[in-house]
Amino acid sequence: MIPLRDVIPSRTTPGVTVTLITLNILIYLFQLMLSEQAQDAFIMGFGLVPAYFSVVNVVTAMFVHGGLAHLAGNMLFLWIFGDNVEDRLGHGRFIVFYLLCGFTAALAQSLLDPESLVPMVGASGAIAGVMGAYLVLYPHSRVLMLFPFPLFVFELPAIVFLGIWFFIQFLNGINQLPVFERNAISGGVAFWAHVTGFVAGLVLVTFMKRPERTTVEWWDTVQR
Repeated sequence: MIPLRDVIPSRTTPGVTVTLITLNILIYLFQLMLSEQAQDAFIMGFGLVPAYFSVVNVVTAMFVHGGLAHLAGNMLFLWIFGDNVEDRLGHGRFIVFYLLCGFTAALAQSLLDPESLVPMVGASGAIAGVMGAYLVLYPHSRVLMLFPFPLFVFELPAIVFLGIWFFIQFLNGINQLPVFERNAISGGVAFWAHVTGFVAGLVLVTFMKRPERTTVEWWDTVQR
């Protein structure tokens, strides 16, 4: 199933969300312009290597992706859920929230294999935090889903979609632990970053959200 959009329109222009998506796309396009050797060096230089944990690289790794599918999936989820979370947190708080979720996710994944030399890249941990926040803020929302085979579109409660997503990440994370699979954490998908980012979003949004507004200032109104 492929999520297409949610049913709650944003009341404000999601400037931070759009900027994050734009930056991720532009950086990926820049990666494509590099030679294969230069791309590997770029990922090693700006990805997060657990053995050489760096706060700076935690941030830069959020804007580096390993492939088109990786980028497209992350940006789709950020577009669907990010605007509404930004609407409730406000632009400044949303930036801080996004970075905190990404940092927490990266730290958790790194602690599972602190000597790993495999770079971690992608915004998945931060976006998982956005999804966790969305679940808290809009538990009664619905997500428009596309089922490709056979082709049909339907609505699914957001709590069901996000719950299934989290459960899949958690199960894969359990299966990824060394006790179940030798050296599993040394590569592949960082499932524990997803799990930790999601939980971080659940917790952080309760402290960072603004009270529900009854009016929208003219400078925040979405222009149509």
